[in-house]
Amino acid sequence: MTFLAPFMLWLLLVVPILIGVYVYLLGRRKRAAVRYANLALVKQAIGTGTGVRRHVPPALVLIGVVFALTATARPSSVFTLSSERSLVVLAMDVSVSMRAVDVAPDRITAARVAAKAFIADMPDTMRVAIVAFAGSAMLAQPPTTDRDALNAAIDGFVLQRATAIGSAILMSLETIFPGVDFGQQALPEYQRSRDAASARALDQPAPAAAAAPLVVAAAPLAIMQPGSYKQAAIILLTDGQATAGPHPVAAARMAAERGVRVFTVGLGTDEGVIPSWNGQSIQAQFDEETLKTVADLTVGKYYRAGSGADLAEIYRELTTQLIQEREQTEVSFAFAVLAALLIVGAGGLSVLWSNRLR
Repeated sequence: MTFLAPFMLWLLLVVPILIGVYVYLLGRRKRAAVRYANLALVKQAIGTGTGVRRHVPPALVLIGVVFALTATARPSSVFTLSSERSLVVLAMDVSVSMRAVDVAPDRITAARVAAKAFIADMPDTMRVAIVAFAGSAMLAQPPTTDRDALNAAIDGFVLQRATAIGSAILMSLETIFPGVDFGQQALPEYQRSRDAASARALDQPAPAAAAAPLVVAAAPLAIMQPGSYKQAAIILLTDGQATAGPHPVAAARMAAERGVRVFTVGLGTDEGVIPSWNGQSIQAQFDEETLKTVADLTVGKYYRAGSGADLAEIYRELTTQLIQEREQTEVSFAFAVLAALLIVGAGGLSVLWSNRLR
């Protein structure tokens, strides 16, 4: 438990003063009792209760005062509640480095298996979208609750050149906020052409000429507190470094301004290599620092997976986080109500035991 106004706890110093006053008054009543000759009058002067019972009402009042004073410090606690989130966007790297076999049997297969298990574990009402990215980003599957369609989209991945992590974040944001072109409006250097949504596979020829840029009018969105948008989240998995598209950190700032959390997963080990075009092997490593920065900016979390088992465990943890929310909630009202009940109860017991209702 934490306190939003901890300086108010100094008021609790009043409690020992009240105890001292109570002890002083008891002693004063005992001294006054010796003036009476009649034993019944002595008992009445000392107190109406007998034994410990006569101290119960004052004790309840004192405890009630403690709770009331504590309420002024605005106590708060963390509660686990059902999440309001209704959409998760899986942004998955389909660059050629996903052929590396340091993650058995290879990175892309491990990613497919873990993603399918993650989708199967999500509540039936949770919509999932899939964004695939390499040299550009494409929406492989719009938001849906159809698990078969999601699995088919994952099976249809085709490995491509380059890695556009920033583009993946922007495409994910456009999936969450349909009709808003984040690339055109906020990152002028990121010009999406009409064919950018369908990246070219290795065995496909290059297009003869680039098409004219696609301009989409964007509705204004209010700036939000990072991590405050509860309806959707992005899970971005990559095994490489950004080599195309906008900078991932610039795209992450846009996600942060919209309150969307981005959970990043780095897949692979330091020993990961893939065959190059001339038959030699080249290193296949991801940019861990950038992934950490993206997660930090958006109030998400960064994970590193060095094996298929690691990736499966990460997705299981993410499943729990996405369907449940841990929120800091002020509980001052509960303390105030408890204080009132204690004080009223003390008054009731005092009246009952003093026979004043008769």
